[in-house]
Amino acid sequence: MRTINSELLAIMLESSANNLKNNKKAINDLNIFPVPDGDTGTNMSMTFGGALSSIEGNNGNCGEKVAALSKAALRNARGNSGVILSQIIRGLSNGVGKAEELSVVVIKEAAVMARKSAYDAVMKPTEGTILTVVRQIAEYAEKNYKKFDDADEFFYALVKRGNESLASTPDMLPVLKQAGVVDAGGKGVMVLLEGMEYALKNGVSIASDEADTASSTVVKAETDVDIKFMYCTEFIINKSSNKSADGFSAAIKNKGDCMLVIDDDDIVKVHIHTNHPGSVIEEAIKLGELTNLKIDNMKYQHEENALEEAETEKAEEKPQTPPEKYGFVAVSAGEGLTDVFKSLGANEIVEGGQTMNPSTQDILDAVEKVNAENVFILPNNKNIILAAEQVDALTEKNVFVLPTKTVPAGISAMMGFDGEAEPQDNVDNMMEMANGVTCGQLTFAARDTEVDGVEIHEGDIMGLSPKGIEIVGDDLKECAKELVDTIVTDESAVISVYYGADVSEEDANVLLSELEEKYSDLDVALYYGGQPIYYYIISVE
Repeated sequence: MRTINSELLAIMLESSANNLKNNKKAINDLNIFPVPDGDTGTNMSMTFGGALSSIEGNNGNCGEKVAALSKAALRNARGNSGVILSQIIRGLSNGVGKAEELSVVVIKEAAVMARKSAYDAVMKPTEGTILTVVRQIAEYAEKNYKKFDDADEFFYALVKRGNESLASTPDMLPVLKQAGVVDAGGKGVMVLLEGMEYALKNGVSIASDEADTASSTVVKAETDVDIKFMYCTEFIINKSSNKSADGFSAAIKNKGDCMLVIDDDDIVKVHIHTNHPGSVIEEAIKLGELTNLKIDNMKYQHEENALEEAETEKAEEKPQTPPEKYGFVAVSAGEGLTDVFKSLGANEIVEGGQTMNPSTQDILDAVEKVNAENVFILPNNKNIILAAEQVDALTEKNVFVLPTKTVPAGISAMMGFDGEAEPQDNVDNMMEMANGVTCGQLTFAARDTEVDGVEIHEGDIMGLSPKGIEIVGDDLKECAKELVDTIVTDESAVISVYYGADVSEEDANVLLSELEEKYSDLDVALYYGGQPIYYYIISVE
């Protein structure tokens, strides 16, 4: 009976990561919703690739390798698809156990446990998705494993069954059939498995299409010994097309100093010191999706470093400050929205949101910085909730994730906090406040598509409500007014408008005046949000 040893498994995992990296754009393009987001291929690639990089050099047996990968995947998980993938890997690890090599029986157990973990991770499983592919692979494995005595042949059969399952996903989800695509998450899983299959057949890994960083082309590099700009801003752009980064470099070159833009085929690595990181981010989004966003206030950083050096010996003798009873971590993008959360008592802000899904590790790091016994996490985006929910298992603190899907819901939740109440009472009260908010958002279409019979073209203005895409047009102000009409009810009392980085204060005030005139019996307020992607975020309560 032929088995798969640890050395070959290492090659298979590397091949999987490379295959997913090479195909992430194709997977992203399967996303049927036109709103720009942290796409499936990108999130799965960052989750798996990050996990694999963190266990580099692990020389353990198959069980030890997969266990290490599982632990690392959880910390690197980004977005819903990344979290589900991390749970699939967790199930694989449970199935492999302490096995030194992968036999037919071990592979069968791994497939079965992967199915269990994947379904356990999702509160309301939907068929025609990544879950279906994982389930049908497991069902085939359970039914047929006794027919095989060769692990290689068994694995090939599972890959074949997985592709058959993937091809059937449009028959289970009408929205996929309408768009003429298969499920993106399911495709991601099959790309991973096909990468492993390649290595199994050829004994070598699929090569990465991405050029080595050392051979990358530096588009522009500027340095200045005098620090004139406050914010050190770094991120990676996952390009949505083959466009050069030259135009981006030209657009931001006067926005700061110490600029470095490295165009590495389908990604662009960016570093700049600037006083307006939001404007740099807005230019970057025109080129593609953003990941690994990091913004540091260099003035504060310098002051903190100096203070830390001066107080090192005293700090060792000083007793630790007793923890507070409560603390908050909120996910936010946009300096105005961040200021709102801080004013309401948020201790730590995790930069992120649409197109920039923070990992579980990012959120965990923020939680660990909060000196409190009980920490509330507000994800403020439906694609970040799952990543946030993994934090509880990784920290000794009492963590409560409030599943807020929008920034206004998170703001409202914090307004419902009572410092004298017990933790669970606070969770209940805060979510009641959050659920009393109806949120509308104005953004642009990232691709041509058709939704519910409505043709949408790249660049169209879209008004989104909890029901989906409500408005499509080309006039931002008119679309905003129409969207408000759809979410205001007879019970509404307050309309709050947060304008983004792409909207001028003058234009926002024009919209405010027209809303005040139309809804004279309601309290209408305007705030600077500074958020990317969304021109306006509008809450009604």
